[in-house]
Amino acid sequence: MELMIYLAGEIHSNWRQQIKEAAKKQDLPFVFLGPMEDHTRSDNIGEEILGKQPDPVLKDDAASSINNLRTTILLNKADVVIALFGLQYKQWNTTMDAASALALQKPLILIRPKELHHPLKELANKAQVVVETPDQALQALKYIIEA
Repeated sequence: MELMIYLAGEIHSNWRQQIKEAAKKQDLPFVFLGPMEDHTRSDNIGEEILGKQPDPVLKDDAASSINNLRTTILLNKADVVIALFGLQYKQWNTTMDAASALALQKPLILIRPKELHHPLKELANKAQVVVETPDQALQALKYIIEA
């Protein structure tokens, strides 16, 4: 059984690549989806498509509308969502993606360190599974496809 997995979370570290490589090594039938990982492209996509915007706020609005389109389509295609919350980066987009996944009734695996237990307690309570590492999230998905 092939699973389509949306990887929500910060785009600055290589956590997605770690999951993808581990899944490939284990020959797991997973297809991974996610946000645009090229931060510059994500910030500039509105102007690439709609043309130069008159100020930074409108530039952000133009980019966010196109990024939100991408996210909505890919979240709808996903069978499950993994949302990673780390300590290093601000997590507003991760929170939005996790909440959107729940609103779409997509199963949610939340990855968060113990240090973030308190600020994420309500979201964690809505997730199907809460783990501390990407490897644990992958193990949970691997269990789903076992015979």
